[in-house]
Amino acid sequence: MKYFECPVCEQQIFFAKFVCDHCLSPIGYIASEKEMTTFKKLNAQEWVPVAEKYQHSRYKPCYNYTHHQVCNWMIPVDDEEDFCESCQLTHVIPNLENAENMIYWYRLEEAKRRFLYLTQRMNIMPRPKHSDDDPLGLRFDFLLPEKDKPVLTGHANGVITLNAFEADVVYRETTRVNMGENYRTLLGHFRHESGHFYFNVIQHLHPELLDELRHYFGDERQNYSEALERHYNQGAPINWHEKYISPYATAHPWEDWAETWSHYLHIMETLETAFYAGLRVEGNGRNLASMDFKECPIGGQDFEHILENWVTLTFNLNALNRSMGLEDAYPFKLTEAVKDKLRFIHRHILDKVFNNPRLIQN
Repeated sequence: MKYFECPVCEQQIFFAKFVCDHCLSPIGYIASEKEMTTFKKLNAQEWVPVAEKYQHSRYKPCYNYTHHQVCNWMIPVDDEEDFCESCQLTHVIPNLENAENMIYWYRLEEAKRRFLYLTQRMNIMPRPKHSDDDPLGLRFDFLLPEKDKPVLTGHANGVITLNAFEADVVYRETTRVNMGENYRTLLGHFRHESGHFYFNVIQHLHPELLDELRHYFGDERQNYSEALERHYNQGAPINWHEKYISPYATAHPWEDWAETWSHYLHIMETLETAFYAGLRVEGNGRNLASMDFKECPIGGQDFEHILENWVTLTFNLNALNRSMGLEDAYPFKLTEAVKDKLRFIHRHILDKVFNNPRLIQN
């Protein structure tokens, strides 16, 4: 993620916050500018950015900013919408009569906004579904399980359903351990499930890519239910790590795509953060690799260099975590087969998105 600066006190401001930690000025995210900045309130519904380059514009806070403090995005003051681009995508939320559900909702929206930030940076920001049959729109349902009515996190026809209990750290970590996973986060859920959505988008807008996609990920037309049942009964092949990023990726080509897609997003945002932080690693020319940046990794032309930087960065992140007695930040290995899948994604993101208008048209 980019680094944002408060124009009042010139200190760093943070994407998830509502005020500057240093001068306590109100802050908000201007989605159209991909910019987090400080505001001066003219009244409750008219805020002026303090940053000089935005002072000609007027904004209002999203309804969920004003009324629930679960969002910090801004809307042009003359926009008829009361909800920002992020909140328009949320279709169902937990019952707010339960105070704990408000905490879950807050955490889900925070993770969703971070996921959407990257889609903006990649020019693939999803739009809301116009109807249930709309193949190119997206909506989110945040549901809580009820007695005899479980909620399974997943995607179907442009609707991403998340079990709101995943916002509970104890529940999520217990589930991770029980399922033998190396990694389980709210942000990871959004990125993984979005992979299924973008797969559908590719099928509708770029069917010419399907043969190449099947070359790397397998034929998604095989029976999904049977494949999942086989995976849960038999587990992943013993040599899964040779061609897949995770055991779950072996279940079905859809899951291989979604797992690899989510890791591509992890790579892009983490390296973007390192890029804007000015991080460098000086290797020893033998067994410790260097890391430097020729360009911002998002939309970067040299993907081999991006991959080299990622391997170096995660090696050192893992070493730092171990020094603190923590688990590895990135407990995964990128084999050449997995890198080929990532190369496929990056190549066509550049071709279909960065060299053209938005992937998803209105």
